[in-house]
Amino acid sequence: MPKTSARLLALLSLLQTRRHRSGEDLAARLDVSARTVRRDVDRLRELGYPITTFKGPEGGYRLDAGSQMPPLLFDDDQVVALAVALQTATATGAGIEEAAARALNTVRQVMPGRLRHRIDTLQVTAVERPAPRPAPRVGHEVITALSAAVHAREVLRFDYGPQSRPRWAEPHHLVTWGGRWYLVAWDLDREDWRTFRADRITPRIPAGPRFTPRELPGGTVAAFVSGRFLGSGGSGGSGDWPCRGEVILGLPAADVSPYVRDGVVEELGSGRCRLVLGSWSWTGLAAAVGRFDADIEVVGPAELKDAFARLSRRFADASA
Repeated sequence: MPKTSARLLALLSLLQTRRHRSGEDLAARLDVSARTVRRDVDRLRELGYPITTFKGPEGGYRLDAGSQMPPLLFDDDQVVALAVALQTATATGAGIEEAAARALNTVRQVMPGRLRHRIDTLQVTAVERPAPRPAPRVGHEVITALSAAVHAREVLRFDYGPQSRPRWAEPHHLVTWGGRWYLVAWDLDREDWRTFRADRITPRIPAGPRFTPRELPGGTVAAFVSGRFLGSGGSGGSGDWPCRGEVILGLPAADVSPYVRDGVVEELGSGRCRLVLGSWSWTGLAAAVGRFDADIEVVGPAELKDAFARLSRRFADASA
């Protein structure tokens, strides 16, 4: 008879190769008694494997989905850290966004239901920008609470900074900008869009009622954040450039972000990225985008397209 540890691995292998196996079949293949099979199944359940038992003439055992590898033992803090790291992989500029998504899905499959739910509700949008200074730390419990509210579309009740009066807002996006965490939300008190610094938020429980998502100004979260922070040094002001446009570049975000201090770069995959950038003139903006050795698709506005046309004529004349 094989040792217990080796027998458990063999039992797992048999359960994973077929949807359903009878107790008699397992006992015969492992050369043990049916009673030993039952004990081994109980041991695997104690280790976290979801094995279902079926009674009767067609009875047996089934290993449910989500256990293709031994369970990973993470505490809650590690689960949050892992999910955040994988979801914000585009901000590293390493070009690993697709691999990170696959890794997050793989880890999710072997997580217990409680931890899997925390990963599912943790939805973070990473907006690339060089961090000008060390950012304040944000507790994982705050990130988790904000992410859950965004995922559930529930009105968030929270204290903000030293103020004692609770705030009410409809949370739409959790983003990173300049090394800081921000909550993009509709402020119910001021009836306007706001960006709240996550390190100043203290969520209150219970949350408010569910809400219907609103259309974010600018069309995308990157465009909205860019519009709020451009020219403000990332301090949360409302300053903006007089000319701001959006293009798609045939370059990965990692090759673009180091050269656009006041821009917003979103990784699109397949060697492409979205760039939202501002300047003092449309011609200057077109020239700033044109310095990248890549194909350019102008998303808008029309003034930026016209500026590219003017530069094209000038460059053609210069080459002649």
